[in-house]
Amino acid sequence: MRTIGAGYKVWRWAILGLVVAGALTGSAGFAQQGGHAIPISAKAENDRGVELALVLGPGRSLKDARKCFERGAREGYAPAQVNLAVMNVYGLGMPQNYGAALYWLKSAAESRNPQAYTNLGILYLKGWGVQQNYAEARKYFELAAEAGDTGAMVNLGFLADGGLGSAVDHAAAAEYYRHAAERGDALGQNNLADLYLRGEGVAQSSAQAFAWFEKAAEQGNTGARIKLGFMYANGRATKRDEETAYAYILAASIAGDARGVEYVRAIGAKLSAEQLESATKRAKAMQVAPVVPREEMAFVK
Repeated sequence: MRTIGAGYKVWRWAILGLVVAGALTGSAGFAQQGGHAIPISAKAENDRGVELALVLGPGRSLKDARKCFERGAREGYAPAQVNLAVMNVYGLGMPQNYGAALYWLKSAAESRNPQAYTNLGILYLKGWGVQQNYAEARKYFELAAEAGDTGAMVNLGFLADGGLGSAVDHAAAAEYYRHAAERGDALGQNNLADLYLRGEGVAQSSAQAFAWFEKAAEQGNTGARIKLGFMYANGRATKRDEETAYAYILAASIAGDARGVEYVRAIGAKLSAEQLESATKRAKAMQVAPVVPREEMAFVK
């Protein structure tokens, strides 16, 4: 992680956040998927698997979720195939198996499932179970982006941003991030803001950076909250407000992002006991906002 001026670190990365697939349409116990009839029971199995995987407790386990996904996947339901692949990638309720993940993702891709395309791109980007290949990663991300998947748009920006498989192209990265950001993707908003902050690929604009960081922070993106805190602490594109800066960075720390801990200490030392109490309450209140998932792959409903 390189540092560029005024303590602002470059935090732009690629992820695929939680995506809820649209409902299938059909009749007589069958639904249409990619021109093929899929039993409604397959969708029910997938939905049950997602519920089991995300809300564990008595009588609920990842193994049970896996079994639901397996039943749905075998009936040809693409979201279940994607979710079974995710279980295989991370070894959830089963031993880690990249080969099985690749098989199920390619099966889902045959139904033109956008999340399957994106996750295949991630396998090639990371070199998980396949030879790392940025060209293949780009191919799958482009297919997913054409279908409207904002995670894939962010990942295309990440490739251009880092010069992965081609020369560094911040201008292209900015366009990909912008497409995702304008569709409400928090990571796209964060990454676009970071480019504006530095003037990479776009004309430098602290005001634009602040606006996009704010949008991402409202959705719980912890990196954006830390950067927004930096801007408040330094009075950049806004009135200097160390109490608000402390609240945003502390909120990120409470959510599990430790990258701003040193700044929490430094800013906190300047605040009164009353300001610390007020800022801490605000930081805790921010936890109501959804925290953007940091995993590359997530379950698809």
